[in-house]
Amino acid sequence: MGVIDESEVVAPEGGTMRELLRAVPDGGTVDLGAVDPRATPGLPVAAGSGRERKAWARGQVELIGAGLGRQQEMLFATAKAAAGADAPTSAPTTAGAHLDGGRPPRVLLVLQAMDCGGKDGTVKRVAGAMNPLGLHIRSFGPPTEEERRHDFLWRIRRALPPPGYVGVFNRSHYEDVLVARVDALVPEATWRARYDEINAFERELVDAGVTLVKVMLHISRAEQGERLMERLTDPTKHWKYNPADLDSRARWDDYQGAYAEALGRCGTDVAPWFVVPADRKWYRDWAVSHLLRETFDTLHLGYPAAGFDVARERQRLRDGDEGTKVNGG
Repeated sequence: MGVIDESEVVAPEGGTMRELLRAVPDGGTVDLGAVDPRATPGLPVAAGSGRERKAWARGQVELIGAGLGRQQEMLFATAKAAAGADAPTSAPTTAGAHLDGGRPPRVLLVLQAMDCGGKDGTVKRVAGAMNPLGLHIRSFGPPTEEERRHDFLWRIRRALPPPGYVGVFNRSHYEDVLVARVDALVPEATWRARYDEINAFERELVDAGVTLVKVMLHISRAEQGERLMERLTDPTKHWKYNPADLDSRARWDDYQGAYAEALGRCGTDVAPWFVVPADRKWYRDWAVSHLLRETFDTLHLGYPAAGFDVARERQRLRDGDEGTKVNGG
C-alpha cells in the first residue's frame, strides 16, 4: 500500500461542513422537512457526476482517514504527556471517572438516527480509519434494571471516553427525549425537563475538555423502507432486523417531531447539532469525515515536546551499544 498524501484532500465548497450542516433552530425546533435526505451540501465539482461520485467520495474518505489517524495519535500523546508517564494506555471500564476539573482533551462523536439510518456504517467507515486502540465506542439500547435505578445520565457518564481518546456513541442520552417521549415511557414533565439537564451536562463535558460532535443522520422514510426490505430479503442481514423497527416506523412523524425539538432545544454554541443527509451512504461518510477533520483542526493539536534530555538519551543509547560490543555482545 502506497503512502497516502493528505494534501490531495479536496475541501468542501460553499463553506465548511460545520457551517453547512449545522442545525439552526427556529422557535425551539429544527425544520427537518427543509433538509433533503438525498442532498449533498458541500460536495465539490471535483467529485464529478453520477456514479463516479461514489468512488471519488470513498477515495477522499480514505485520505481524510489518514489525517484523522494522525490527529488521534496527537490527541492521545497530548493527554498522556499532561498526565505524566503513568497515563493509562488502554481505556478503563469506568471512563467517566476521568471527568474532573482538568482539561486533557478528548473528542466524542454522538450519532443519532432513525432505524437503518447508517450509524453502524458510519462507525465502520469513518471511525474505522482511526487506531482502534484509541477509540472508545459505546452503543446504547434499552436501559438495564440497574440503569433504571439511576438518573438517565448515569450510564452515559460511565461510558465517556478517557482523556486522549476519541469516543463514539451509537445512540446516546438523546434516546431519553426521543424513545422515552414517543413511547410515553415517562411523564411529559419528566422528558421535557431533560432538555435543560442535557444542556447542563454537555456544558460540563465541554468545560472538562470534551469536544462534542453531535450528528443526526437524516434519512427519508422511503430509504428506510428499502433498507428494511433488504434486511428481510438477504439472509445474511436477518440478524440486523428487529420486528420492533416496524413499530417505530409506524410512528415516523412522531419521531421526526421529537428529533426536531431535541435538535432545536439542545443545539447550543458549545455543543451544536449537525444534520447530515444520509440517503446516500457515500455522501454520509464523506460529510462526517469532514466534520471530524474540521473539529480536530479547531483543537490545534501537535506532538508534545519530550519531557527528557533527548541528546543525553541518544548518548546513553550509543554508550550502551558500544559497551555491548566491547564485552563481546
